[in-house]
Amino acid sequence: MDSIFTTAVHAGERGLRAVPSGPGRADFTPVATPIYPSVGYIYEDTEDLDAVFAGKRAGPVYIRYGNPTNSALEAAVAALEGGEAALSYGSGMAAIHGALLAAGGRAGTTVVAGQDVYGATYALLSRLLASQGVTTRFVDATDLDAVGAALAAAHAAAARPVALLVETVSNPLLKLADLPRLADLAHAAGAALIVDNTFATPYLCQPLQHAADYVVHSATKYLGGHGDVLGGVTVTSAERRSALNEINKLVGANLGPQEAWLILRGIKTLPLRMARQCENAAQVARWLAGHPKIRVVNYPGLPEHPQHELAARLLERGAFGAMISFDLRDGDRGRVFRFMEALRLVLPATTLGDVYSLVLYPAMSSHRALPPEERQRIGIGDGLVRLSVGIEDPEDIIGDLEQALAVV
Repeated sequence: MDSIFTTAVHAGERGLRAVPSGPGRADFTPVATPIYPSVGYIYEDTEDLDAVFAGKRAGPVYIRYGNPTNSALEAAVAALEGGEAALSYGSGMAAIHGALLAAGGRAGTTVVAGQDVYGATYALLSRLLASQGVTTRFVDATDLDAVGAALAAAHAAAARPVALLVETVSNPLLKLADLPRLADLAHAAGAALIVDNTFATPYLCQPLQHAADYVVHSATKYLGGHGDVLGGVTVTSAERRSALNEINKLVGANLGPQEAWLILRGIKTLPLRMARQCENAAQVARWLAGHPKIRVVNYPGLPEHPQHELAARLLERGAFGAMISFDLRDGDRGRVFRFMEALRLVLPATTLGDVYSLVLYPAMSSHRALPPEERQRIGIGDGLVRLSVGIEDPEDIIGDLEQALAVV
């Protein structure tokens, strides 16, 4: 299945036959993967159960170790990303944490990370992992010399770099990571490249094809797509997936089977939704760029974006994503609040990637964990607004933005 439209519909499905109440297996297979809520599983032959525990054969034994519904989701996301295997988590943050631990993040090691990563990721690195002895060096991931210098400095400090963590398209400044060159830098330093591909989705980019080692998704966003489920997924090699799962057996950051089923269902329309949302975002971004009350628009599809050429090479299908951020002219907290409160169609909600158009104030929510001076330093000012463009009619989205800007 080469087409992502076909893969999204069929990947992960029909991997297990239904088991009836009587002996033996049924002679039918459900079209859609069922939800398996069972905590434990029975094997007629105890040797089979022992083999599963020993990792010599696949199969469910205990829900913290794995679940058939989750396995279907993991197979689907791995297929979409062109990876060997995947592991699902209870949230995107759990997936990032798992990848960092599997890469070797522990006391005496260093992680190099993009300075404008998602605020909770920044806090995970600068607070939790720092308290456990992991050093993080935050750099401008678009400055390859700075990335190389940070990796070298970690070696010089005898705190070897174990991971370079970047976002394909950064949240919320919409900067592109030059994945092939970053992979070269990471691997030359003996570090793994971890890529958060939430904004781009496999519809636009498959980081494993650019030599990334781990690809992470907040499945809450575009994969689920309907604002009704929390989850995360990490895609990697089969060997690394095994290490991830061993860690998660102890940490227990599992995704529930009901949530796994919702995400798997959402994935079936991912390419359709992304195609529409990318088209809508391009139209909205062009309109915002010409509005007198907007100082700057961050959208890689605009020719004036400083990384437009890189985006055209890295992202597929001639599309540039459905995320936009923009600065209100003379913007501050009060002006942004008035703008958000005046919206009628676009929803002021603290998430993204839904079928709905959503607006968020990073200084208040997604990047609240960053000190104000740090937000300003990396370019997240008091007038910055993040917009996740949905599947509505673009003229309706623009009309709502226009009437709200009139209030400001």
